[in-house]
Amino acid sequence: MLVAIVGRPNVGKSTLFNRLTQSRTAIVDPTSGTTRDRQYGKVDWNGVEFSIVDTGGWVVNSDDVFESEINRQVELAIEQADVILFVVDSMNGTTDLDDHVAEILRKSNKPVVLVANKVDSNDWLYNVPEFYALGLGDPFPVSAINGYGTGDLLDQVVKDFPDAEPEDAQKLADIPKFAIVGRPNAGKSSLINAFIGEDRHIVTDIAGTTRDSIYTRYDKFGFDFYLVDTAGIRKKNKVNEDIEYYSVIRSIRAIEASDVCILMIDATRGFETQDVNIFSLIQRNKKGLVVVVNKWDIAEHKSQAAIKTMENAIRDRLAPFTDFPIIFGSALTKQRIFKVIETAVDVYKNRQRTVPTSELNRVLQEDIAAYPPPANKGKYVKIKYITMLKGSQVPTFIFFCNLPQWVKEPYRRYLENKIREHWDFKGTPINLFFRDKA
Repeated sequence: MLVAIVGRPNVGKSTLFNRLTQSRTAIVDPTSGTTRDRQYGKVDWNGVEFSIVDTGGWVVNSDDVFESEINRQVELAIEQADVILFVVDSMNGTTDLDDHVAEILRKSNKPVVLVANKVDSNDWLYNVPEFYALGLGDPFPVSAINGYGTGDLLDQVVKDFPDAEPEDAQKLADIPKFAIVGRPNAGKSSLINAFIGEDRHIVTDIAGTTRDSIYTRYDKFGFDFYLVDTAGIRKKNKVNEDIEYYSVIRSIRAIEASDVCILMIDATRGFETQDVNIFSLIQRNKKGLVVVVNKWDIAEHKSQAAIKTMENAIRDRLAPFTDFPIIFGSALTKQRIFKVIETAVDVYKNRQRTVPTSELNRVLQEDIAAYPPPANKGKYVKIKYITMLKGSQVPTFIFFCNLPQWVKEPYRRYLENKIREHWDFKGTPINLFFRDKA
């Protein structure tokens, strides 16, 4: 699910974004127009996860040269969102810009939650009823600065999520779902066309439980999976930034709906910042990953040394997660596209892999004995028992120990590296949790 934060400038949208994502990703500044580059994040509320996007402030007839670009991107966010958070300023009350944004939101026919921000003390609560005039229901008083009211706000956001279609959800169950994602012109549509080919064995096209994600059934050569198609990104003919923004919004939906993501990289352009942004979305959603360097048939340098150089560059940019496959091929000439399918299936199987508890303890306890956790204040962490959590979407390992709070990030990475060294979890993230067992 995707939630968009909209409103006029300086109402606290970025502060609210940071509060809900528990991060400091978005730049917060009183200067109007600070938020131009879009921010994307994940929110986890009472076990419900969803994506959230921060937008620039809606302005009209301003001196900002980016005004039209920002407004277009706000419109795109409204179009793609499942729920919209409309943020207003309780200290300043309603303005003409608030009325203008409210009119746009009423026409969108999307669930809108009216957020009266900056209720930093009880004195400002008396201004909140003024926002009923916007015609968008009950305003939720919050303070993005100190967190007041954000719990009630998140309860309402989750409540407003559209219900998934049970019939589609049942059809999609137990069949792998592979999303082909990447920035514009990386070759996503060409790869999909190469997969399904002229001799099609497509069973059905299903509009999935996530709005606008199209599932194409691939059933041949012994494979059976759904392609989560991000087709539908169309050039707006005016501003390149719009295309990139729309690409990421659509990628969010495809990534959320998938088990494994096939990230397309354009060999002629190299690994760019937008590729890193899409990779970050894949990581936040804890999906499997296969990187495909497309257009290798027209790359300037195609030697083994060039392949190694690009592989190292990609892994360096995406560190610390580097245990994923990279395939060099061409969707146009169909070079190695069958390898892409095989690898995506392997990554999906790795996500389902379960290691017996007896084997886990026998193997990992030797590694722990060879390199135990560092002492803290004269006390030693003793890991007594290890098991895998059954039925989790991501391979999850539970380490029972006497002082779980003292297991630091370097030692977590050591254990993860050892797990990957002994068992094949290539392409999938894994979770490590430490629990108290005296």
